Amino acid sequence: MAYGEIDQLAINTIRLLAVDATFHSNSGHPGAPIAACHPAKLGPVGRQRRENKQLTRNFRGMAPVAHVLFNKFMRFNPQNPSWLNRDRFVLSNGHGCMLQYALLHLFGYKLSMDDLKAFRTVDSITPGHPEAHDTPGIEVTTGPLGQGVCNAVGLAIAQAHSAAIFNKDGFDLLNNYTYCFLGDGCLMEGVSSEASSLAGHLQLGNLICIYDDNHISIDGDINCAFTEDVVKRYEAYGWHVVTVGDGDNDLDGIEAAIKECQSVKDKPSMIKLRTTIGYGSLKQGTGGVHGSPLKADDVAQVKKKFGFNPDETFAVPQKVYDLYGKHSSDGAAAEAEWNQLFAKYKESFPKEHADLVRRQAGDLPEGWEKSLPTYTPADDAVATRKLSETVLTKIEATVPELLGGSADLTGSNLTRWKDAHAMGAILNGLAAYGTILPYAGTFLNFVSYAAGAVRLSALSHFRVIWVATHDSIGLGEDGPTHQPIETLAHFRALPNCMVWRPADGNETSAAYYVAMTSKNTPSIVALSRQNLPQLEGCTIEKASKGAYVLQEVEGANITLISTGSEVSICVEAAKYLSEKHGLKARIVSIPCFEVFDTQSKEYRLSVLPDGIPILSVEVMSTMGWERYSHEQFGLNRFGASGAYKDVYKKFEFTPEGIAKRAVATVDFWKDVPNVRSPLNRAFQQLI
Repeated sequence: MAYGEIDQLAINTIRLLAVDATFHSNSGHPGAPIAACHPAKLGPVGRQRRENKQLTRNFRGMAPVAHVLFNKFMRFNPQNPSWLNRDRFVLSNGHGCMLQYALLHLFGYKLSMDDLKAFRTVDSITPGHPEAHDTPGIEVTTGPLGQGVCNAVGLAIAQAHSAAIFNKDGFDLLNNYTYCFLGDGCLMEGVSSEASSLAGHLQLGNLICIYDDNHISIDGDINCAFTEDVVKRYEAYGWHVVTVGDGDNDLDGIEAAIKECQSVKDKPSMIKLRTTIGYGSLKQGTGGVHGSPLKADDVAQVKKKFGFNPDETFAVPQKVYDLYGKHSSDGAAAEAEWNQLFAKYKESFPKEHADLVRRQAGDLPEGWEKSLPTYTPADDAVATRKLSETVLTKIEATVPELLGGSADLTGSNLTRWKDAHAMGAILNGLAAYGTILPYAGTFLNFVSYAAGAVRLSALSHFRVIWVATHDSIGLGEDGPTHQPIETLAHFRALPNCMVWRPADGNETSAAYYVAMTSKNTPSIVALSRQNLPQLEGCTIEKASKGAYVLQEVEGANITLISTGSEVSICVEAAKYLSEKHGLKARIVSIPCFEVFDTQSKEYRLSVLPDGIPILSVEVMSTMGWERYSHEQFGLNRFGASGAYKDVYKKFEFTPEGIAKRAVATVDFWKDVPNVRSPLNRAFQQLI
């Protein structure tokens, strides 16, 4: 179609809103010294200011394609950002978020001009990178380069999977596209390659990525570091690739490229869009415009060049609001039409309708928890990874939205039933779609590979489950490279993330129960390779509190607190202490720090009371255990290769080794009057 003056006016409005917002966020600090410094030589404030200036130049070149995509193709309703069949947009190079904020404002999302002016200020809904839980219209949280395109792959998988389940003849309920902007930085990250490979393998024709090929990175021309043929790489992945040579001006070419990509149903598509960084600036097309702020005269001439008054800021012509408002009204009408279709769907397919409504609410099927297995001490000793497989096998029929699997370790993770598949960094996209409850399996040590994705799960408030097997030195012969020491401490330090390390079957069921009922929190379930006995005194209800008293004893001299495979060893250590040293030990299991921390102070002090010392036991780093224990027995070095019982013996994680440290703890604290529980803290009431 023909494009006219109103389209160019809209594009320039987007560009200048980004200019004004980034400069407004650093009013009074655009000085030449910042422009001249290498980022490593700047302090954190200086680097932040410099980065803010870069945001404008990076994405002024993407305003034309953003205009065409949002106004001509994307289907959405700003009055209901959660409409299920909306098209999804992911800004993988999230540092350019002012482009997206400008679009959301202009199309009528609840993002005011004051919100744009508050860009990158505390408590604003326009933070420095897109955050899904902060801003209406933002689908996923992006920041670390490469994660966004993985999220886009997850969104596309979720759409394809859900459509296969719910679409019926005459009821094409779910047919949305996922669009993604990405740049050279995203393509340099290995995680984007993994996800792109999977997208090609799955033939995701509902995924269209637009690559901002401006040949500039923060270090200058990309020829210094990135000279691969991106087109050939993506064609090798099984993608359809189109090139548009003039992304700055060729609106018809951009539109034709998107239409062509939509017509390809059996492959994901990429549009390689050649753009000019800093388009309109005196330094356009150079590394200088990426890494240094525009001077006042350059800002003025850019506004004049684009037909705006250089003395005005945050200017939006009413014609632009009207243009975009019409498209938003069309989106509202499309949703209304979809709602009518969905109402008819209810009449023909009431069961499927109810299931889809339930999934969107994040609720689980009524009575699903009855399928969770329970155990008694008479049951056989079983590895918790095997117990996890039993849970998944029993609940998959009652929770149809559960979707997952393992990345090349299925036989070890025991995370597969007959239709399961997934990989790490796409989980956030799967969760964001609204109809899938995703999980993925790998060794606990290798969850560190996915730390960026796990962090974004927590930040985004996504319900994602990591099944993390081979949780300790108990994996034995594979040795220190596979034996996690610091991993639990790392993820326990992550806000809004539950880390479970169950000690038996009931605790494993409890971990899944809490993980699946926690709508806004990801979970890591760390599971043993070796067999563990079913514990006397353990129930799903008790373990669901995060920690509980496994064995109480009157007149106890010490509390032993532990997780996972060490809990049963502590039980044996308590017997050894009684028989050999005449000491009485209480046993506390704490399968999840984070859940225990949410319990009432009264309950927590009933589990870890004043009066006697507490010794923690875990074959991991002791970091973090000081919150719950007076003394810590752990492993602050790498493990060893050998049979798992021999490795435990080497590091004295045996009844005798624990008892030795328990005796030393009792002896050290015996003359301390009024031993206080570590839970009693000065700041307790302030947190």
